[in-house]
Amino acid sequence: MSLNATPSADRLHIAFFGKRNAGKSSVVNAVTGQELAIVSDTLGTTTDPVSKAMELLPLGPVVIIDTPGIDDEGELGALRVKKSYQVLNKADIAVLIIAADIGISSEDKALIERFEKKNLPYIIAYNKSDLTDTEVCKENEILVSAKTGENIFELKELIGKLAKGQENNKHIVSDMLSPEDLVVLVVPIDAAAPKGRLILPQQQTIRDILDTHAVSVVTQDTELTATLHALGKKPKMVITDSQAFAKVSKDTPEDILLTSFSILFANYKGNLKLAVEGVKALDDLENGDRVLISEGCTHHRQCGDIGTEKLPKLIRKYTGKNDICFEWSSGTEFPDDLSNFKLVIHCGGCMLNEREMKYRLKCAEDEGVSITNYGTAIAYMNGILKRSLAVFPEIAEIIM
Repeated sequence: MSLNATPSADRLHIAFFGKRNAGKSSVVNAVTGQELAIVSDTLGTTTDPVSKAMELLPLGPVVIIDTPGIDDEGELGALRVKKSYQVLNKADIAVLIIAADIGISSEDKALIERFEKKNLPYIIAYNKSDLTDTEVCKENEILVSAKTGENIFELKELIGKLAKGQENNKHIVSDMLSPEDLVVLVVPIDAAAPKGRLILPQQQTIRDILDTHAVSVVTQDTELTATLHALGKKPKMVITDSQAFAKVSKDTPEDILLTSFSILFANYKGNLKLAVEGVKALDDLENGDRVLISEGCTHHRQCGDIGTEKLPKLIRKYTGKNDICFEWSSGTEFPDDLSNFKLVIHCGGCMLNEREMKYRLKCAEDEGVSITNYGTAIAYMNGILKRSLAVFPEIAEIIM
């Protein structure tokens, strides 16, 4: 995706589910007007979820997801079904495709139960309407034909109705700013920084600042002091990469608000209050306790990686415990069972949509496992969490 496109994590995720050969892929292609999914009469043609970020009228920027059949068989088939169910965690709207000439099955009913348990808005689309006289009576049901195009436009209209109210209406930082406010962004350029570009949270924060007609100045942690002295007026706020929190806090005057990209995204994508409450579990860690460090993206690990090197080192130093057991997850893989962990530390979730981030938080909450995020943990262990939460005064009260 180009840097000018809406990030996938901020797009509405529309997932298509159904049994093998119900016509999921054909309906996906008809809805998108593209050959997005491979179509075949062979059972199980779709072997992994297929995602495509695109513009879909009348909805705008969306991610369309075609999933493997929920009735796949065998050991490999079970893994494919598991992948389909994982998509439920990030879908904003589900479309269940049922072959109209066959009717609803036990697998379809089980999937509907999952939709309802997750409070996931869904549509039941009976495909192959050209082969049957079946009628529908519920508002969320529709007869379609991928072959003839019957009611495909109406299906998109129905998806559009469900989409209303599903958008993330939160702001990253612009709701804290006024026009012409000055914001300094601290972006260290080290071995882990991608070459020739900024990472997504930094890009999105800059855009959010511009949207409110405030002014952003980008600098490295090594030049922060000189940058602050060179500015013609006092910044409203300094926002830093969490890895530089300690140094940036020392170099930023106390009368300037200070926070991190990770803390802003914990509020934007998830539940900052839960992260602040969960960070206190760091004080109770003992040797032998298991800590999960989870990231929403996959990337090449380099020397000095924050998740695999810097965080474990900081936690060992803070707790004085050298035998804490660290485990890691990344991308779409997130453990089904968190009960054996004492603490989960998650990244800001810039590559995850709001629904998937909140699903992960809920998993931990339901199992009584403390969960926090990178920026919150790093600020807490450096003794500056209270200061970094001054931009969220109602949440700062939790640690007072």
